[in-house]
Amino acid sequence: MNGSAGIHVRLKVAYADFTLDVDLALPGRGITALFGPSGCGKTTLLRAVAGLQRAAQARITINGELWQDDATGFFLPTHRRALGYVFQDTALFAHLDVRRNIEFGLSRVPAAQRRVSVERAVDMLGIGHLMDRRPATLSGGERQRAGIAQALATSPRLLLLDEPLAALDAQRKAEVLPYLERLHDELDLPMLYVSHAPDEVARLADHLVLLDAGCVVASGAAQDLMTRLDLPLAHGDTAGALMAATVVGHDTGYQMSTLDFPGGQIHFPNQGHERAVGSAVRLRLQARDVSLTLARQEGTSILNIFPAKVVGLSDDSPGQMMVALDAGGARLLARITRKSADALGLAPGLAVYAQVKGVAILD
Repeated sequence: MNGSAGIHVRLKVAYADFTLDVDLALPGRGITALFGPSGCGKTTLLRAVAGLQRAAQARITINGELWQDDATGFFLPTHRRALGYVFQDTALFAHLDVRRNIEFGLSRVPAAQRRVSVERAVDMLGIGHLMDRRPATLSGGERQRAGIAQALATSPRLLLLDEPLAALDAQRKAEVLPYLERLHDELDLPMLYVSHAPDEVARLADHLVLLDAGCVVASGAAQDLMTRLDLPLAHGDTAGALMAATVVGHDTGYQMSTLDFPGGQIHFPNQGHERAVGSAVRLRLQARDVSLTLARQEGTSILNIFPAKVVGLSDDSPGQMMVALDAGGARLLARITRKSADALGLAPGLAVYAQVKGVAILD
């Protein structure tokens, strides 16, 4: 079937209190996060893409494959759409062990079309030791990993994840996140990821769609949207920036790594897990952990000090400001008090130094 590369979704779903009305052109690879408050239409959008909910005035194409086009009356039923769907509460069969749950989906995929083997799915999710166990004996994190493996075993062209970590506590969530990152790194598979958790978006998303009351507020690269002061993600205690960096060296004695980024170098503790020199790393710098000064400081415990320019300021909360910065082309945020902003005379165009504690940097 014909169509351009990428994910193209145009649809409308009417409710009593609002209408989901979107027209999106999304990347055909990587993770696109659908982010917004509860009830804004995220799950409805996912269900419509899956064909579980019939949207009106819709046209949906996935990397050139047409799934729906109301203009011509074409509608591909869900069972014929090459997709994997991971729900918040994993839909594993209680009477089957993990192995047979994962193999169950293979029956709908002809052998010649299988692109992800059961063995590879099991390996990527780290569940080889769970294959003979029933779902009732698994932890929440183990169930979600088994559910993701089950979805991957169907060799989907698109993976849909509907708040897959929302039902997990912080410990189980931390257990599953590295496996989702591994899927992102190792599979050439587009994913639509529904979430209302900013930390998940910051850690996983390449592209970001912000929804509110059924409308698209913004759509673009996550790295760009997270530092836009006119958008909600750039405000509050969870606000922060994403930074692309490259490993250039290690200090094994101090268990520190040095990384290059457009604005200079970052030093941060690797806790003994050294990535190969030349590796690309995505860092997260939370706005609350960035301080500003007009002159480069000496005799300080802060290792990361680099020049930046103020490019915007915005009220954040009573008595606090959010400052947008440009550090050699990298965008950062700093959350400081209004008193500090006035004392420094902050204004767009002002040259400052950004300071970030190494232990505050996340990867």
